[in-house]
This record gives sequence, structure tokens and C-alpha cells, in this order.
Amino acid sequence: MIELHTIDDIVLLAESSDLECKRAGGKDGKGELPRDFWKSYSAMANTDGGTVLLGIKERDGQFQLGGLERIEKIKKDLFDTANNKGKVSVNLLANSSVDTLTIDGICLLRIDIRRAGREERPVYLNGNPLGNSFIRRHEADQRLSDEAVKRMLAEQTEDSRDTKILKGFFLNDLCEETLRTYRQVFTNRQPAHPWNGLELCPFLQQVGAWRTDRETGEHGLTAAGLLMFGYHSTIQEAYPNYMLDYQERPEAKTENRWIDRITLDGTWSGNLYDFYRKIYPKLTESLKTPFELQDDQRVDESPIHVAIREALCNVLVHADYSDRCSVLVVKRPDLFGFRNPGLMRIPVDFALRGGSPDCRNRNLHQMFRYVGIGDQAGSGIPKIMKSWYDCHWRPPELMDRREPYDQTILRMRMIDLFPQKLVQELELKFGERYQELLHIERVALAIAAVEEIVTHQRLYALAGGHPAGASRCLRSLVEKGFLEQTGSSRGAVYHILGARIPGPEDVFDSSDFAGSSPISENRSLISGPSSPISEDSLSISNTDTESSLRNVDGLVMSPLHDLPFVDDMEALSNSYRAQLKQLASEPRTRKRLKRELMQGVLESLTTGHYITIACLSELTKRDPESLRQLYLTKMVREGTLDIAFPRTPNDPRQAYTKARR
Repeated sequence: MIELHTIDDIVLLAESSDLECKRAGGKDGKGELPRDFWKSYSAMANTDGGTVLLGIKERDGQFQLGGLERIEKIKKDLFDTANNKGKVSVNLLANSSVDTLTIDGICLLRIDIRRAGREERPVYLNGNPLGNSFIRRHEADQRLSDEAVKRMLAEQTEDSRDTKILKGFFLNDLCEETLRTYRQVFTNRQPAHPWNGLELCPFLQQVGAWRTDRETGEHGLTAAGLLMFGYHSTIQEAYPNYMLDYQERPEAKTENRWIDRITLDGTWSGNLYDFYRKIYPKLTESLKTPFELQDDQRVDESPIHVAIREALCNVLVHADYSDRCSVLVVKRPDLFGFRNPGLMRIPVDFALRGGSPDCRNRNLHQMFRYVGIGDQAGSGIPKIMKSWYDCHWRPPELMDRREPYDQTILRMRMIDLFPQKLVQELELKFGERYQELLHIERVALAIAAVEEIVTHQRLYALAGGHPAGASRCLRSLVEKGFLEQTGSSRGAVYHILGARIPGPEDVFDSSDFAGSSPISENRSLISGPSSPISEDSLSISNTDTESSLRNVDGLVMSPLHDLPFVDDMEALSNSYRAQLKQLASEPRTRKRLKRELMQGVLESLTTGHYITIACLSELTKRDPESLRQLYLTKMVREGTLDIAFPRTPNDPRQAYTKARR
């Protein structure tokens, strides 16, 4: 929830996917509910929720207090319209959703709009969902296509998308070999099960692949049955966008190059059950299995095996096979990646907590469960998180994406939070007190040791849990004498007690800096990306105090940082300066730029080096303070950018680099 207490808080506002600011002055300037408010209401409800602030005006690209006089009238109009089914399809507002804020005697209205539930979407206007449903993309409200609206309506009315009977599809559309294998696995797991003696059609009816509609008497193959046991050419008759893809990539890079691939190429059936059987062994073949006995029987899999099985099952049973995105599974040396078409049916934080199952294809999930894959209890994601937590790996990332198509992504990175060398250094520094710390407290210390500082947002991103838990953890470590705090509230940063955090004066004020000769050309000018915590940068001793030098391109090379600094455009070589100006060509020639485009330019300008706000201002032809308030501060908070001097975040010599994690 956005908190506003002072004028400074207003200045720092920037519209985004979850924040919209409107003047709402009306014709006489005293306050009126804007007509375009309801587009934002629909868009935020259909996306991830958000906040609308009424009484905020924009001048020269910066938000200012405008104020409202007729607060009560606006509230009445708001609730009257929200409860009018002819105007808005569903009222998502409660009394607690609307709050009057007073800053310096000026009144504003904050309206918090929750994400609509599956049964409530699409939230639409004027009595017709087609053409009147919106979605939030960045800070813009965009009209939903008719195709997207129809998918939302199907999600709303169908608890399970795979139970429908497919007209014109029969048993001979199923792969006999897949069915034989499935039944054999089913029998091996439960030799005495009464379904083992059934003929094929009754067996398929029991597992949900064949169904009879009791109202109409219609019977036939279900969508689940075709997806699970069919041939891919037949499946694509029912689902034209159906696509399965497994890729094993040789390096920890995003490039689309593989050394092994399984996709729909006509050499195998192409159904979900065979896809699972083909790729699960490939995903787990390099995993170590520790020796463990359970009921005098050896256990042939580790918790990581279980996590990967849950992830693979989830990506298949939660997919919306009517959508345009493919099912994609990627194995890399550093991660397992899973993508399925369709957005999550419940918010991400609900899925992380578990216990709230809302599977898109319940029959498919049931079929997998009958052969020991998945449990249909809403515990799959918590199992995955716990397995990674027990290995001290970076928590898996679960997210929705709406571009270019609706999709859900799960990334399971095998990156150590606690390399052995780091643990030894922390134990040496803090002794037995370190062993008494909670897991999240050790994570906070590890981040501070390697990255020099830890913030609330960074700790929450790596350790997971609840944001309030991250706040309590950092306060506790300060009270116990492990960390020191600089700054307050959102801007607070924490560093290990006694550690010296370099500031601008350490980089730019060195007595040997001015007029120094270029550094050796053999030294690497730009360090490559690294994992958040690596073996190469684990020292938690006090900072070195060697002098800074300029390299052959005119960038400052400081022994205190692993990247060079752009601090003076005139000091740069002609080629380096021209390269930066080319990257900034859009803002240099256009006064108004879409936010996402400007952020992309800033990311490009900050890649591979630190660059001061003065140089960014000169390159983009923007006021430095406006740049900070409208873009840089928010990008740092979101983790897109890192700052060179966290101890003094608002120093005019602050420098930024694109985050490398």
C-alpha cells in the first residue's frame, strides 16, 4: 500500500502498473470523479490490483498536490456507480478501500482496487464485456481483445477447463501405447485396485478421460483424455496452439541454443503423459541421490527430485491450451525453467503459501495423481520452495507475464546463498552468535557481506516469506549488533557492523586521481555478470584505500568497485562518448517519451559501468533531479538499477549501474 505523508512523498510518485494519479478537479477545480477513472478501475481489477490517487496534478513531468474540496460527493458518486450493474459489472470496493489523505492541509483521495477473483473477471463497463474490458500494461489502460475477454469468461464459468466432451473425437484418436503404459504404471502402484479389471472405456471413464453428460445423455472423450493420451496432430485439431518444447541448454545464458531438444516433430505421440515420461528423466539424470532408507527400503530420489516432479506436473496441468504461448521446459547448468500458457488463477502470494488449489485442468491433475505424480492439495509450490530452501539456494521465482502472450513462469535457480568460504568468514567474525541466528538473518548477513549493503527489498527478494518478516529481521540484527543502519524508512540500508562502505569521496576525491595516467590496457574494463553471491567477492574486511585512475577511454577505475565510472563526458574518448550518445538518441531528440522506453534507455546507459546522475542528465537532456525522482529512485527500489554509494543515496555524485542479478 502506498503511504503519503509529506510533499516529498508526492514528488517521488511515478505512475506504474499499480498506480494512477488523476487531478479530478472537475470543471470548477473543486473535485469530481473523472470519467476515465472506471477504465483504470477495470484495468487494475483485471490485472493485479492497484491504487488510484485523486487530487494529484502533473506539471513539467512532476507530480504536485492539487487537492480536492468535494471529497464526500466524490465518495458518494464512486460507490453509487460501483454498485450500478449497468455501469460496472462488479463492485470490488469496501469502505476500507477508500481513504482521505491530508498533506499540508490539502485533501486527497486514495482508492485501493483489489485484483478481481477468477469468478469476477472480466470486470467490464457499460453492461457488455466485449469492447469494455481493460487491462493494465505499465501505466496505461488498454482495451482487452475479444479473444482475451472470451478466455476470461471461460475461466469464470468453468471450474475445470478439461472436462468438456469433445464432439467428433473417439477412442481411436488415442495412442494405444500411451494407454498401455499408463495402465501398467497404475497397476504396478496399486495391484489390488478394482479398476485394473475394467475394460478400456469404463477405465477411461473412471480416470476422467471419458464422460457422460447426465443432463443431455451425450457421452464421449473429454479434453483431458485427448491431451493426456492423444496424438499431437489430433490434439491440435482441438487446440490449434498446442505446443510442447523441452530444451537442454549448455550454458547459463538466455540465448536460444540447445544440445538436446524434445518437441512435436512426429517421432512420438506428442501427448502430455509421454512428454512427462520423456523429459523427467532428462531433468533429473544429473542429480545426486543420497543414500537413505525408509521402512528398510532405499529411497531413490532426493527432495530436489520431488520439487522438479511437482514443477513439471504443475506446468502441464495449469496450462491454458487455448492460449497462444507454448509449454516450455528448460534445463541449464544453473537453473530449471518452466513456462505454461495462461495466467495463474490465484495471486502469486496465495500460490506460495499453498493450500488454495484452483487448478485449470483438474482432470489432468487427477490422472497424474493416479500414477504418483502430484497430490492435488495446493502444496506443489510450497514443496518446491522448501526443497530449494533446504539446499540454501536462491528461492524460486514464480510470476505472471502478459507480454507477448499470457503466461506463467517458474524459475528454479541453483545458486548458493551460503558458499562455504562466506560461512567461514561470518563464523570467524561473529563466533558462536552466528550459529544462533535464524535462517533469514543469515541470509541478510550473507547479502551484506558480499554486496556491501542489504536493503529490505533485497532481503525480501532473496529470502521470500512476508515483507514484514524482512523488516523485523533487519531491526533485530541492528539490535543484536550485527548490522548498522544508514537512513530511515524506505531509504534505509544496512551494512555489517564496523565495515566501511565507500562513498563518492573515496572514488572521486583521491589526491592521485587528477591527471593520472591511463590504467594498463590488459586490465578488464567491464566485469561480466555474476551470481548474487559468488566465491570471488566474499571478503568482509575493511575497504582498500588505493587511489582511482582513468582508463584509456576516460572512465574512472576505482579499486573499491568492480566496474568503472563515467563521471565526466569531456574526459571520455570520442568513441565511448559517441556510443553513449547513440544509446540516448531518443530522449535527446524528443521531450516526451513513454515511461517504458525511457527506462529502457536508462538501462542501456548504465550497462557495464557506473554512470553519475550528472552524466545521465547531460546524455538524456533531462533535469537531474527530475530524472532521480521520476525514474532512477523507482528503478533502484524495483531492483532494475544498483547504486554505487548506498550510504548516501541522494548524493549529487551518485552513480548507477544496471543490476547484474
